[in-house]
Amino acid sequence: MREPQIFTAIPPTLPEDAVYRRLGRKQDITAISRAQKNEIQAYMHDAVSLVQLKGSARTLTIIALNDGRIELEDGTVFESAALAKMLDGCQEVLLMAATAGTAIMQVIASDIAGANITRGVVLDATASEVVDAALTWIMAYFNQALLRQGRIVTRKRFSAGYGDLALVNQRTLYQLLKLERIGIDINESCILIPEKSVSAIAGIRGGYV
Repeated sequence: MREPQIFTAIPPTLPEDAVYRRLGRKQDITAISRAQKNEIQAYMHDAVSLVQLKGSARTLTIIALNDGRIELEDGTVFESAALAKMLDGCQEVLLMAATAGTAIMQVIASDIAGANITRGVVLDATASEVVDAALTWIMAYFNQALLRQGRIVTRKRFSAGYGDLALVNQRTLYQLLKLERIGIDINESCILIPEKSVSAIAGIRGGYV
C-alpha cells in the first residue's frame, strides 16, 4: 500500500484578501488608513517568515461509496452523506494535512499575552490562511501528475468536524497520514497540535471537475 508522501518545506503563499476577511474587513466598506494597512501587511509578512510549512498526503482507492458510507482499500470507512456527495464519481481519495509549525504559535502566544496584541491577532489570522493555502498547494502538486493521466483532484475538499463528518475522523486521518512525522500531535478531543494544523479529504476522478 502507498505510504504518505511527506513535504518538509512547502513554499508559503500569502493570500492577503483572505487574511483581511478573516480579520473582519469587508471590501469597499471597512475603512482602513494607509498607515494601518502598512502595519497589517508588515505583520502578515512577519507571519510568513515564521511559518515552517510541512505536509503529508496520500491517495487511497475507493472500494465502495453508497448511502453516505465511503469504504477505502485499506478498510477505512468514513460515514458522511456530504462527503459521499462530494466524492460521487471519484475513484480515489486524496488525504492531506499541513502544519505551520510551532515557532509561529510561540510568537502568537507571546503577542496575545501583551507583547503586541494587534500583531498577535494578525499573525494568528495569517497563519490560518497560509496553512489552508498549503493544502491548495498539495492539491496542485498531485494535479500535475494526475492531469497527464486524464484525472484530476476535485476543487472542493472536506475536513473532519465539518458538516456531518464527525471530528473523530481526524484521528483516522492522523494515523493514515502519519502526522507525527511532520511534528503534529493529536489530543483526546481529536484536535491537532500545534493549533495551525489542518487535514482534509479531496476526491480524484477522471476528466475535469
